[in-house]
This record gives sequence, C-alpha cells and structure tokens, in this order.
Amino acid sequence: MIKVWLSSDPATCIEGGLEVIPAEINDPDVISWIEIQSDDDQLLEKALRQLQCHPLAISDTLRLRHPPKIEYFEKQIYILYRGVKEAKGNLLFDHQQISFFISERCLITVSRGHSQGLALVKQGKSFAQLLQSPLNLACTAMHFSSRIYLDEVLQFDSVLGELEDELLSAGSDQTLVSLTAYKSRILKLIRTFNYHQRITRVLEKDDGTLMQIDANSFHIINDLNERFERLFSLSSMHYDICGDLIDGYLSITSHQLNNTMRVLTVVTAVFVPLSFLAGLYGMNFDVMPELHFKYGYYLLLGIMACTAVSLVYFFKKKKWF
Repeated sequence: MIKVWLSSDPATCIEGGLEVIPAEINDPDVISWIEIQSDDDQLLEKALRQLQCHPLAISDTLRLRHPPKIEYFEKQIYILYRGVKEAKGNLLFDHQQISFFISERCLITVSRGHSQGLALVKQGKSFAQLLQSPLNLACTAMHFSSRIYLDEVLQFDSVLGELEDELLSAGSDQTLVSLTAYKSRILKLIRTFNYHQRITRVLEKDDGTLMQIDANSFHIINDLNERFERLFSLSSMHYDICGDLIDGYLSITSHQLNNTMRVLTVVTAVFVPLSFLAGLYGMNFDVMPELHFKYGYYLLLGIMACTAVSLVYFFKKKKWF
C-alpha cells in the first residue's frame, strides 16, 4: 500500500496514491509525505529506487533486523527507527521497523504493516501544519510512538511495587521467575532507547549541512531527545530495581537456608557422641568393661543425657542455636 499526502500551504492537504498524482511530487512548491506499507521486498525496492533513495539506505530498509540508526546522504537524512506495532502489556511489545527518508520537501516512510506512531500523526489536529516540515513530521511520528513506550514503562511502576511487596511478604520461586523475565525485557528496551538517544543527539548537533533546522524544529527535536532520555533512565532504574529485588530474594533465601543448616548441624553435633557411645557398647565382644555391671544401662543413659544437655548449653551460650 502506498499513500501520498501533498500540501502547498498549511490550509491545503491532498491525499491520494502514488500512481494517481506522480507529477505533483516533484513540484518544488509542494511538500509531500509518501507512506509505504508492504512486506514485499521487491515492491519496496522498486518504489524506493523510483523515489531516488540511496542504495545503502534501501539495503538497510530491506533488512528484517537492523539496529536503529541515523545516516546522512547527499539529499536525504535516513533514520531507521524501532517503533511499536502493538503493546501487549507487561513490557511486551510487538516491535516494528520504520524507515524515514527525510529531505527538504519530502518525507518517505517505510513500514511492514500498520504503525501506531504514524497512525497517531495522521489523526492529530495539526497534521496539515506538520506536513509543512518533513523533519518535524518524522520527529512527531517518533514522539507519538515513544509515548506508547512511556505509558507502558510508567504502568510498570505499579507492577514492580506489587512484586516488591509480594517478595517481602511471601516470596516464591515464581516471583523470582517473573522478575528475571521482566529484567530481560527491560534490557532489550534499554538497548532500543539507547539507539534512539543517539539518533536525536545527532539531530541536535546538526549544523544545517543538509537542511536548515528552524527554532520550531529544534524544540521538537529537543523534546524528542528528552523523551528518549527519560525512557532510557526509567528503564535503567527499573532494571536496577529488578536486579536488587532478585539479589535480595536470593540473599533472604540463602540466609534461611543457612539457619536451617545451622539447626541441622547442631542436631547432628548433639547426636554424634551419643551415636558413638551406642555404637561402642553395641559391639559384640565377649569381654567388655562394665558389660555385667548391674547399673551399667542406667549409667550409660545418664552419661548420654549429660553429654546432650552439655552440648546444647554450650551451643546456646555461643549463640549458635
């Protein structure tokens, strides 16, 4: 699917297909947004070549998995962005790769299916005005997409609080499994947000080599950069909290295990000399001391009882038990 939006002034916006209005796209007085949604690599490559996109940028666009990046070409700024196709909750996202080809008068976006960020831009009240600047339009699309990330990350605060309370009150291995899964998901988000931060930082440092960045564009880029910095810092904080909770749970479990082993060790230490005495007098020899002593049984029981009591008293005095 290929859609085109054309505008010659903020009050005018024409929507159509690439095959219907090809002439207006090259008009220097017209600003256009060409949105391409397709899973067909041949169709994507053919359309992008017709639109005179750089071959290296086309190659990166056709790759199914590629880290987000920004690259400057002779007539275009190429941004590869990792957007959101669907937010499934609990920090699970169906990610979507979106390519932005930004020039002075034209924005080309390529995605393999519906994009929530691009859809939100088209639904916005200021769409016709945004269409006057391809760079602003691209940054706004990324900003809308980042809002989806931000909403999910902020909602995770309450989930993390519940996990912390559960861990402190009645921690279980299932809680540990959940925390480990969340930590893995957050790590993936941190990598994505770090790439996105690099993109906005490059745009912030742009000296107007390819296109002039006016005050409005600078504010939009700065706002987008702050959004990604916030997402990165929040995700890093949640990652550290998950790690601390996991370490805390393991420490508590280890401490409980140590207490259990200490009790078992004391019990074993108490019964070892008793077992020794029982084994000693249980040996089958014809001649043994006190074998025929009338009160030998009671004497041995008394010695064993005194030994056990003495050991228990000693362990309690040392606070080992």
